[in-house]
Amino acid sequence: MIRAIGHHHVRASHRTTLELTRDDYLTPRGDCIVGIKADKGLADLDEQVKSIIRTGGYVYLVLRVQDMVEIIEGKGDPRLELSDPNKIIARKSDYIAPNTLMIRANKSARDLNRKIVEALKSGSPLTAYVVASDRPLKDEEVLRIIVDP
Repeated sequence: MIRAIGHHHVRASHRTTLELTRDDYLTPRGDCIVGIKADKGLADLDEQVKSIIRTGGYVYLVLRVQDMVEIIEGKGDPRLELSDPNKIIARKSDYIAPNTLMIRANKSARDLNRKIVEALKSGSPLTAYVVASDRPLKDEEVLRIIVDP
């Protein structure tokens, strides 16, 4: 579980990425950032989760804001370092960097439910969960893992 908060500069308009950061500020240029003051970066993820991601497994980033939930699905890759201590980035592209959680994601910041974005703009807390699996999961299965690990 990763805890973060929104910020009045959350725009969530980036076409290809979505980011959570440990930084305690956000400028209007950070159009992919949806949460700041995260209590974890990629380096802090469970080693078992990292192992599944590095085998090319399926990766799910679940964002919970107030009573709303958004699930971002993507793929792992053996080239992923998952080593950044400050950032967690989901990417629609195949770009690999130390801060990349997943590639070929089905959503970026601009694809988020706009009600979630508005709540984040008002500073609402955000809870994120990273789920990794060696097989594709349905949304209900992902949510069940989070509720009943």
